[in-house]
Amino acid sequence: MNDRNDAGYGETPYELVGYDEYGRPVYRQVPPQQTYDPYGQQQGYGYDPYAQGEGRQPAYDPYDTGQQPTGPAYDPYDTGRQAPVHDPYGSGTRTQQAGGTAAPYDPYGQTAAGGQQPRAAEQTAYIPQQAGPAEAEEEQDASEQPQRDYHTEQFAFVEDPDGDSEDVIDWLNFTENRTERREEAKRRARSRLVALAVVLALTAVGGVGYLWYAGKLPGLSSSDGSKAGTTTAPAAQKRDVIVVHLHDTARGGTSTVLLVDNTTTEQGTTVLLPNSLVVTTDDGTTTTLAKSVDGDGSAGTRESLDTVLGTEIQGTWRLDTPYLQNLVDLVGNIEVDTDTAVPDPAAKNKGQAPLVSKGEGQTLSGKMAVAYATYRAEGEAQNAQLERFGQVMQAVLRKVSSDPQGATVTVQTLAQILDPSLTDKDLGAFLAALADLAKGGDYKTALLPVQADGTLSAEASAGVVKDVLGGTAKSPDKDAAVSVSVQNADGSKATTEDARVALLNGGFTFLDGGTAPGGTASTSKVLYADAADKDNATEVAKTLGLPGTVVAKGTVPANADVTVVLGKDYEPSSS
Repeated sequence: MNDRNDAGYGETPYELVGYDEYGRPVYRQVPPQQTYDPYGQQQGYGYDPYAQGEGRQPAYDPYDTGQQPTGPAYDPYDTGRQAPVHDPYGSGTRTQQAGGTAAPYDPYGQTAAGGQQPRAAEQTAYIPQQAGPAEAEEEQDASEQPQRDYHTEQFAFVEDPDGDSEDVIDWLNFTENRTERREEAKRRARSRLVALAVVLALTAVGGVGYLWYAGKLPGLSSSDGSKAGTTTAPAAQKRDVIVVHLHDTARGGTSTVLLVDNTTTEQGTTVLLPNSLVVTTDDGTTTTLAKSVDGDGSAGTRESLDTVLGTEIQGTWRLDTPYLQNLVDLVGNIEVDTDTAVPDPAAKNKGQAPLVSKGEGQTLSGKMAVAYATYRAEGEAQNAQLERFGQVMQAVLRKVSSDPQGATVTVQTLAQILDPSLTDKDLGAFLAALADLAKGGDYKTALLPVQADGTLSAEASAGVVKDVLGGTAKSPDKDAAVSVSVQNADGSKATTEDARVALLNGGFTFLDGGTAPGGTASTSKVLYADAADKDNATEVAKTLGLPGTVVAKGTVPANADVTVVLGKDYEPSSS
């Protein structure tokens, strides 16, 4: 409601018309000038810029002098008869009225029902400072409120519901959902971290447990490399063992190793057997491993090793150097950390480059592998050459197929004549199992410790004989019959055989010493190294029919008590 003290502000102006009986001024409303209503609201004296009908007030003219024309209202845009006007808001086409004036244009689709709307009744004037009657004020306020008549075809948005409240609800829901998603993401992240920590802990525990079970934890590994925590006794563990004899067909000599597959501990081992190892033959005599391989063959040597080592060997693999060369070429060369340079046996000049260079990770072909496996420098112990052969064997196993069928094909390609107790299929399956262990790092090489006399010490050999082979050393007893090594300097093998029979009949142990290093000799010798064996040497001379003058102190092999060198003076018939 307007404040009467601010009369004329925002309302129709008043003008003073006189005073009442109390001397108070009396006002009346000044008729309003016709104004421009851009929205086409039909209030009193509304302005219709496009048409003037009869009975309407003339349009506002800024050049009006106050004199009202007597004729029709002046229309500066009137050119006479006008064409029907299209109503863009759907109220229909307007036609010109009589007299050249068009029907009033209502931009909101409301057409004038002929003539100008009647002016609102002039309100009774009141003093602005005094409050008028309440009813009059309410009527005045109601008359001042714009009366609008909306139609749905004109304002389609009038019927649309107000979406402000829904927008607010949607925003609140979006904010709430976003917060919940963040919290849910945090919960999922925490769950993943906890799960990751549990997985890492289980992996660590499992890894440590595996290393502990495999015997690979530092300080906890057993002496034979078997899995730590294995409760099975070494003697009760299951093993597959074969013996391999490498025959050097070019320069002579043999090298012997055992290939061991411990299926209980899943550990593979190459056991190197020195040629000086003393073994017992079928007739009870003792000889060296090298002599046994040359004389007794594969079957006799295998049984002798079983007796000395207390193990059970399933088969013998005779591997001549040409077959070793073919085997290395078949698997595609090998990698070996060589400990020495090996000259080319076929080289004519001493200054020629070596066939095998010294260094780590040397690639060896078949020919180079054979040269390295059989090489023994001048004055070098036989064990050094034996260890090189062990290196070559382990490198070959790393290149052999882990598939039994593939390994069998490799063995068959060699076209070897194997020992009857070892077939191509059995050897292929055995090599495939060892190849799998060698590729996985569960393979090692061990040297059998042999004493100077060729016997085994129970304490020194326990790590190999007991733990690796699961056997017990059974070297010939020192209190047994005196062992005699016989070397032939006569040049006749029949002489050696007669001496062997004579010594066995006399209760001595015969050791075949082969041919004497100095060749033939005219005089026989009976030598002893220890003074305690002098009497034994004298008895040997008598048994062979030799005079006591041939007995002397000299060099005796480690595996023998007495050495006999048969010269041309020896007469077999005297034995």
